[in-house]
Amino acid sequence: METLVDVFLALLLIAMGGWAVVAREARSAVIIFIIYGLLLSLVWVRIAAVDVALTEAAIGSGVTGMLLITAAARLRPAVRTAFVPGLPFRVIAGVFCAAIAGGIAVLPLYAGPPASLAAQAVDNLASSGLGNPVAGVLFVYRAFDTLLEKVVLLLALLGVWSLAPDKFWGGIPGLKVIAERDSALVFLARTLPPVGIMFAIYMTWVGADGPGGAFQGGTVLAAMWILVMMAGLWPVPPIQSRPLRIMLLAGPAIFLVIGLAGFVLADAFLAYPSGFAKLLIIVVEFALTLSIGVALGLLAAGPPERAPPT
Repeated sequence: METLVDVFLALLLIAMGGWAVVAREARSAVIIFIIYGLLLSLVWVRIAAVDVALTEAAIGSGVTGMLLITAAARLRPAVRTAFVPGLPFRVIAGVFCAAIAGGIAVLPLYAGPPASLAAQAVDNLASSGLGNPVAGVLFVYRAFDTLLEKVVLLLALLGVWSLAPDKFWGGIPGLKVIAERDSALVFLARTLPPVGIMFAIYMTWVGADGPGGAFQGGTVLAAMWILVMMAGLWPVPPIQSRPLRIMLLAGPAIFLVIGLAGFVLADAFLAYPSGFAKLLIIVVEFALTLSIGVALGLLAAGPPERAPPT
């Protein structure tokens, strides 16, 4: 029965992927993409990669899906004048993609045994004080990559902000606000945030010893913040707000400071002194959770569309 479930999921993923590619409308393709991401989360659960499944559901399907839906809505007026490639171009593109897919499929047949840090990570997990091997790899063996991921998120946000006209720079993002007093959105915005914030804190805290972490907790925080702003219970802040920018930079800045302190305390960049590794990693995780939540919320809000308050 488990094998049948796995085969069914694999075939369903292939079908959804193909459907997303051939869909004619952008909104339909985005919705199919979201469904594809949720199905992919189930696949990660089936192979016991719960951390990856949580990230895929929250980031790959949830936040990314919302961003794509917003982008599709903004691009709708330009679709009529968009360039539509002819049949020869589409055939060439299809053959090229098929060749890449075939190359990837046969690559494992000729590649050597995969290199893995799993054994080393598990053997040295106790020295970091962490119980989750995924967190151990991300913050001990690949800490520099983890730091760069957070910097890339800030660069993506700057890219979105740069789409605003000069007269709106520093202004208020154009997130659609639905301020109907008796709507279901307002009811959810009043009841869900306390539970969501506690769940985000729990996800971040438990990430040291089990599935969870800063990205998962930050995504939940972002969802609660977006919900409150869309319901009109909290105003969309201008991007020139100093507290907002401090929260955006807090996570990467604290991560970088602790990494530089490693030169003095542990003789290496992003190294942790003996006995304090878990404490420092948890501090970094919570700071990153706040920065990720604010960054994802602002990404969903979009570029400024109103002048900054005077």
